[in-house]
Formats: sequence, C-alpha cells, structure tokens
Amino acid sequence: MRSFLIWSLSVLHLIKAEAIELTDMFGEIQSPSFPDSYPSDSEVTWNISVPDGFRIKLYFMHFDLESSYLCEYDYVKIESEDQVLATFCGREATDTEQTPGQQAITSPSSYMSLTFRSDFSNEERFTGFDAHYTAVDIDECLEKSDEELSCDHHCHNYIGGYYCSCRFGYLLHSDNRTCKVECSDNLFTQRNGVIHSPDFPNPYPKSSDCLYRIELEEGFFITLQFEDNFDIEDHPEVSCPYDYIKIKAGLKEFGPFCGEKSPGRIETKSNSVQILFHSDNSGENGGWKLSYTAIGDPCPLVEPPLNGKIEPSQATYTFKDQVVISCNTGYNVFKDDVESETFQIECMKDGIWSNKVPVCKMADCKSPPELDHGFVTFSTPHNLTTYQSGIQYSCQHPFYQMVPNVTGIFTCDAKGVWMSEELGTHLPSCQPVCGKPRFSRSLLARIANGRYAQRGISPWIAMLHRNGRPFCGGSLLGNRWVVTAAHCLHDELDPENPVFRSSDVISPSLFTVILGKHRTHTQDDTEQRSQPKSLFLHPSYRATTFEYDIALVELSEEATLNNYVMPICFPDGSHLKDAMVVVSGWGKQFLQRIPDALMEIEIPLIDHAVCKEAYARLQKVVTEDMICAGEMQGGKDACSGDSGGPMVTLNNQTGQWQLIGSVSWGVGCGLDNRYGVYSNVLRSLPWIKQVTGLKN
Repeated sequence: MRSFLIWSLSVLHLIKAEAIELTDMFGEIQSPSFPDSYPSDSEVTWNISVPDGFRIKLYFMHFDLESSYLCEYDYVKIESEDQVLATFCGREATDTEQTPGQQAITSPSSYMSLTFRSDFSNEERFTGFDAHYTAVDIDECLEKSDEELSCDHHCHNYIGGYYCSCRFGYLLHSDNRTCKVECSDNLFTQRNGVIHSPDFPNPYPKSSDCLYRIELEEGFFITLQFEDNFDIEDHPEVSCPYDYIKIKAGLKEFGPFCGEKSPGRIETKSNSVQILFHSDNSGENGGWKLSYTAIGDPCPLVEPPLNGKIEPSQATYTFKDQVVISCNTGYNVFKDDVESETFQIECMKDGIWSNKVPVCKMADCKSPPELDHGFVTFSTPHNLTTYQSGIQYSCQHPFYQMVPNVTGIFTCDAKGVWMSEELGTHLPSCQPVCGKPRFSRSLLARIANGRYAQRGISPWIAMLHRNGRPFCGGSLLGNRWVVTAAHCLHDELDPENPVFRSSDVISPSLFTVILGKHRTHTQDDTEQRSQPKSLFLHPSYRATTFEYDIALVELSEEATLNNYVMPICFPDGSHLKDAMVVVSGWGKQFLQRIPDALMEIEIPLIDHAVCKEAYARLQKVVTEDMICAGEMQGGKDACSGDSGGPMVTLNNQTGQWQLIGSVSWGVGCGLDNRYGVYSNVLRSLPWIKQVTGLKN
C-alpha cells in the first residue's frame, strides 16, 4: 500500500501534457503503449471535432485503469463545451461503478475532448483503454426547442443539418425559418364582407405586412365592426411596438390597435378604406376578424302603382337599393308608352330614385292577326281586345277549312298575347277544300264517245289557252298551282334531233290558264283567267318516252274558290285496280273537232301488265310511272287536246275526288286494244308536295 509519507516527502514531478487533434468522422483512441501498460506521469488530450449538425458518440471496447477514490490517481475525463460529461477509472473485472462499461457518451455539440492522465506510480500493471468515436447526425426538427431556432411551419432534417418550409400561401422569410404571407393586394368591392388576419383564429404569420383595401362607389359610407375575439401582440409600457392594425379612411386615420381589447365599431364616413396589419418576427397571437357594411343616403319610400306591387318592400331604401315594379295578373307595366312585365328603379347617391314609378294598365292583345281566307269574330262586346277577351277564327266556308281541325277560339292572356288551348300562340290556317264539288255527279252512262259534262261538275279542271284556242288541260291544286303534262309546256322537238333541252320550255307569258271554264269557244261568266308565273317540269321527265310526263304551273295570283273553281285532292293510293275513273277535257274526241263544251268519259283502270303487253306489240314502252285506262274494245279514250287533263276517282270513304292521273299519250283515240296512257300522279306526289308546299 502506498505510503502517504513518501507522497508528501517526494519531489514534485512535472507531467508533460500532450494534445492530439482529431477531425475525422470516426476514429479510435487508445491509451499510450496500449495494450502494454501505460506509462506513469502521463497526460494526453484528444480534441475531437466534427462538422456542425453532428454530435460525437464515444464508447469503450476495453478499460483497465488504476482504481482510486473519486478517480484521484489515474482517470479518463470526457468534456464538451466546458462541461464534464464523464470521468472513468478502475477495472471492468472488479465491477466498479466508475468504469464506462457498455455506456456510450454523446456530446451535446460537434466538439468533444478526452483526457487520459496517470500519476507517478502504479502498484500493478494496467493496460489502459481502447475507445472508438463516430459522428452521429442531429435531428434538429425533434431536438430544437429554442423558439429562435425552430421552424414556423415545417422542419425537414437531413444528414448534417435541417431546413424549413412553409404551408401553401406562405413565403419563407430571409431568416430561413419564419413564414410570412404575401397579403398586400387584397381588394374588396362588394357592399359587405368579412376580413380577418391570415389563418384566423389560428396565430397569424410573423414578419408580414398585409394591406386590405375596400373600394366602393362614391356615395357609400363604410362601417367596420371588429369581433370581440381580438388578440394582437402588445407591450405593457409602449403602445403597439410589435404588431398592430392601422386604418386609413379618406383623410382620417384610426389606430394603431393591438392587445386583447377589440376596437369595436368604427364609422369611417368614407367609401374608401385601407387596413394595414403588421407583425414582427416573434409571437403566437390569435389575430382579429371584422365585418364591414356600406350604406348610402336614403331615398324616399316608394308607393306601388294601382293594380301593382313593388319588391322588395322595406322600411328604408339607401343608395344602390333597387326596386322592381310589377303588375297584378292581367296588367302590364307602362312607361313612356313602352309595355313590359316589370320595371326597375334604383336609389341614386343624391337620395333620389332613377325614374318615376310607372303605371299598370290592363293587358291588351290588340287587334288579332288576320287569317288568310278566314275571318275573326269577337265574343266580347265592343270588340274588346283586353285581358280575358275572346275571339274565334273561322274559314270561308264551304271552300276553305281550318287546319288543324280545331275550334279556333283564342283568349287574351295576362301577358297580352292571344292564346289558344289547342294551338298556343300559333294560328290555324284556312286550306282549300278539295275534291267536293257543289254539284252532285251521278254515275255516268256508258256513252260510246263520252258526254258533255255538267257545268261545275269538275271544278278543278283548268284550260291552257294559247293563240285563241285551248291546247292542253290541267288540274287545280290548292289555290295557285295547276298540274298538267310536261309535254304541253315545250315546243315540238326536231324529229332529227329529239333531245329535250331546258331552253325548249315555252315562256309563261305565251299562254293563259283559265279556271271555271265550261264552254270551249264562248266566254263563261264563271271563268277566271290567270297568267302563269313559273313552270316546273319533273326532273325525271323524258320527252321521247313520256316518262314522268308531269309538270306544275304556278299562277301569278291566287284563284278565287267558288262553286265552279275548286282544287282536286291528292291521291292516297286507295284506288283499286280495275276501278272506274273519270277523264275530262276539251279534246277533239271522235268527231275530229274540238267540242263545244267540256267532255268527260268514265272508263276502267287497266292492269299495268296488260297495258304494257298491248303496247309492246307496237314497240311502245309503258314505264312504271304510267297508268292505263280504257276498254279493250275501244270507243272511250282521251284524244288530242286532252293532254294534261285530269283522271279522277271517287274515294267512297271520304266522299272526295282524287287526282290519280294526268292525260299523257296513246295511239289513236278509242281504238280496239289501244288504251289511254296517263302519268301516275301518286308516283310524282313527293315532288309535287316539295315544289308546291301543299299537304293536300
């Protein structure tokens, strides 16, 4: 055992201290002479430095030093930033509490020093220590508690450091940790609204300057109302040195405001207000919220017009308030002789209304529109046209009928429009009655060469008149169209060059259409003469073969329908094969001269195959657009001058006569086994309807 006497009497030894600098990210530290015994009177310091953002972790793999009370003799001391982190001595085998064991020491910063010291003697052999160190990353996002160093919003750790970022809508301040907002361009133009600090009621951002502008029309006065929940950083002695709100309204200024007392209600007396909110780089205060409203000079109360109302109806009206004037059912607004459903006025900045209140007048549908070939009767006295008045349309019976077949009753509605339950605002039309002559036709006797027609029995027949004599017939469709044979409307073709050209069509001015005609050469008091306006030949017409030998003549003026002038009906396809038909015309017949009056014959329809075979023997072609009629033994037929004339049949179900054919061609007149050939109107009906616009 050591003698304290010897210690006290010994000569003082000078210990040579040695310092070693370590800057690597990891390393090993061993006692002098390790693993041999370390020398006496030795002191070595290892100064370990790693980059900022790292700490130093130190641990021992072997430790064997002299034991002593409070490690007075030999020891290892670990320090960092003038702070002793640990002091170790002793042997691990003795299980002393002063050995490091499995303990690892971590520095609070990027610097650590380890000092080994041995005194002047060792009574036994001690091998020293073997230690290792390594740099470990600091997770600043978890460990930084200093408000001056922490991130405002988001912290992101990386090996050796960290960085801050901000939420959407925020910007990172120049200190790289504080988040501010860009809020210097907030413009409010509505008459009322809400403004608050960013993120309210959460703490407002630091280092920010927000400018809110309320800009309204001149004539408005803005009032601000701050909520009681008001929290802006304050100072107990100095007025608002950190964060504050300032308000500028015209030439007036309000504030600065801060602390926890709300500014309450502020009457700015201005239509333009600027609100400036400033925050410094510290603090966690809740912020503020206000609502603003704008009112203007009042206008006088508005009285509704007689038989009218105003909306909205309120006790006071101020600048920019609007009032809509409307009338009761059956009345309309009238202002400056202009009629409308509603009228709007607005309170102006000088306290007057933009216009006078209009009057309400009973809705007036005015005179009902006229109906062609019809007339209107009033169901109210004095022919009133005001609200709930009634009218009824009728057609010129019996020659026109209403289409569609409705009552024709219209009532003046609340909007001043003639309205029908059946048609709405659409008018019916008066269409010519077709195929119902005023004179009854009895079944014709089988007269060999036809017979003179009863006057007015075929009111649809038309005479095409040229150079003082008839040259073709036709049939009235509607009140201004005549259907005839196409070959009637062009000059004779050159036999050597029988090609039909559009230039071969005669001019409409070269002939006249006569309706209501009966006698051939003598003028009838019932006849109507009309000049053709336009000619239309079927586009598939072939002059050499008489295919689609059908044409339309548009009259220059409407025909006057009466007992002797009436249109024929379109075919509906209901006529039967072998049915009896009537053919009319002023042709020469068998006398080889033009008759004195209209002639007609009754003949049967002939099966198309029979007719086709009969003419095939003569090398004549009967095409599908043709229809044949006559008798095998001859004796009844259309002849020269009858071309274009009508072939009609009676529809027993409707009692109407229909046009099923137009006289086209034949070989001779009434010869044995020589039938008359007619253009099939049903085949050309789509084209006829397209050109004329007629439906029947």
